[in-house]
Amino acid sequence: MSESGTDFLFGTSTGNGRVMVVDDEPDIRKVVRMTLQKAGYDVLEAEDGEKAIEVINTGENRLMLDVIICDIRMPKINGVEAIEYLRKEYPNVQLIVLTGFPDMDMASSFLRQGVVDYLVKPVAGEKLRDSVAKAMNQREIHRL
Repeated sequence: MSESGTDFLFGTSTGNGRVMVVDDEPDIRKVVRMTLQKAGYDVLEAEDGEKAIEVINTGENRLMLDVIICDIRMPKINGVEAIEYLRKEYPNVQLIVLTGFPDMDMASSFLRQGVVDYLVKPVAGEKLRDSVAKAMNQREIHRL
């Protein structure tokens, strides 16, 4: 695929990394996307776990995706199921949970399983950017 074709499908590369936001609320996806794009990240979106799995298995995404920010309560394939699949199939992609329903037991479980962060909506832009930066650093460490 030509470089211009790649730009058309995936957006112009900004160099900080590629993040996918998985959330069934369009407004949440939009705010997260805009926050991360301003910080220099390429951002993909998916409205549920099923779409996230479809997106990551498409084209260059399986090779180019660095971080996934995933909600928990979603239709079709929920966040717990999506994270389980993604951890198994894409162990080098870092995962961040972003949920409107905090659950300390679930948070502890996810963090023990290697999820980078467990954020509660609404999340401050700075906290979101810091969490993604932390995930990017962990991805680099796993590559070594």
